[in-house]
Amino acid sequence: MVTHYMVSLDLNNRKCLVVGGGKIAERKVRSLLECGAQVYVVSPEIIPSLLSMVAEGSLIYRRGSYKISDLEDMFLVFGATGKEEINKQIASDCASRNLIVNIVDDPAKCNFYVPAVVRRGALSIGISTCGKSPLLARKIREELELVYGPQYGDFLEMLGALRKKVIRDISDPERKKKKLEDLVSDEILNMLKKGGFDPVKEMLLSAYNGSRS
Repeated sequence: MVTHYMVSLDLNNRKCLVVGGGKIAERKVRSLLECGAQVYVVSPEIIPSLLSMVAEGSLIYRRGSYKISDLEDMFLVFGATGKEEINKQIASDCASRNLIVNIVDDPAKCNFYVPAVVRRGALSIGISTCGKSPLLARKIREELELVYGPQYGDFLEMLGALRKKVIRDISDPERKKKKLEDLVSDEILNMLKKGGFDPVKEMLLSAYNGSRS
């Protein structure tokens, strides 16, 4: 079986198009905005929540039916019209232009799938079923959300700062490797899971200071 190549896209300031104006389109729009994308929406009508985003200047909206010219300069496209013929045309037009496209509820017309994601600050855990069962992906995500709580975001911020210092200050490859391993020891991770971030702060600093030289 051919598997899919998992990637994490940097959409900051990238132009992304959502064709459709309903609830599903709104979810796609919100997820794109969270990633810093420049979001464009095309649809004859859009729901009030999307109209509010237009009024706020969060997205650019063209009222009307999809046209191939809507794809100009786009990096990523979602087809969420709920109309098979239009979605089919969007997929075909994107394929001819080598654009990445996701047609909602039609995996055969997608060249990428959106995973269910657990986000904890800079930590992102993606679960994909390659379009076979989004519901299963969602249920697994809900289980992981109970395991990886909000403390992991705070932990990762501090860990990232200490990692930069280790790379800057320790030149010996073996000592550097050992130091980075100490910062994510089983003891620290177990405490993070059980006790939250506060008790881990001192453990991180102790691990860092204990292997600086």
